[in-house]
Amino acid sequence: MQRLWIFAVIGIAAFAPGDGLAQARPSTDVWVVPLTDAGNAVRVGEPRNLTKRTGYDNQPSFTRDSKSVLFTVIGADEQADIWRVPVDGGSATRMTQTVESEYSAAVTPDGQAYSVIRVERDSTQRLWRFPFDGGAPSLVLERIKPVGYHAWAGDNRLVLFVLGQPASLQVADVRTGTADTVARNIGRALAKVPGRDAVTFQQVVRDSGSWIAELDVRTNQARRLMKPPAGADYHVWTPQGALLAAAGSQVMIWTNNQWDQVADLTRWGVRGISRLAVSPDGRWLAFVAEDQASR
Repeated sequence: MQRLWIFAVIGIAAFAPGDGLAQARPSTDVWVVPLTDAGNAVRVGEPRNLTKRTGYDNQPSFTRDSKSVLFTVIGADEQADIWRVPVDGGSATRMTQTVESEYSAAVTPDGQAYSVIRVERDSTQRLWRFPFDGGAPSLVLERIKPVGYHAWAGDNRLVLFVLGQPASLQVADVRTGTADTVARNIGRALAKVPGRDAVTFQQVVRDSGSWIAELDVRTNQARRLMKPPAGADYHVWTPQGALLAAAGSQVMIWTNNQWDQVADLTRWGVRGISRLAVSPDGRWLAFVAEDQASR
């Protein structure tokens, strides 16, 4: 039975950095699919649409217990807030309801809160922290702006996509509030590498196109790994160390120095896969796809 969601939203118009929201925004849904990971042999099960409604549902990430997905919802008046939905398909719960807009939630390393990109009343975009217990939000990095996307690389270290011409990759220390620029011409995907002090990102290199590169956050040195599959702007690592990417209706894995198909989700009506997230326990893959009803 399809759920009907009613979103009461207030506030100012905003935009999700890098998502093209100044133009016509596509209607998107957040899906999950069971994941079995045996290193280089990854299998997926039957996908399930968690947010089956018309509108913008995007930017999924998992809670620490792997039981819920945090995601961004944008209402008709352009207000963005963070919602939470159980992986088993239960009712969604609104997490933020502010006059500002919040995007791209990620659980903090201590598990007590989630960090977001907040578009403040004067349109400043900075990183904020919201406690899960409902306490007052706090600013994480005061001087670094405009932040578009982020990934935690340790208890006190963050890797940031900072908007600009071109966009830059910066490594920030929350204790000092400072950041170093380590790369430019980067994409929106930032993925923590399991078991290493490293984050991967996508970068456009003159004369050779797009690459997935790895950043060592201890040394701030980056190296190219491989080219992404055609049409794949996002990638993610499983806890066991498998690298996944997706484009169209296909999920792919990097193995034996090439991209191989893990699954084709066409028969479930999945199309236009973009953002990816893997649960901490490795049992679920979340992704964003085009809303079927809006086609």
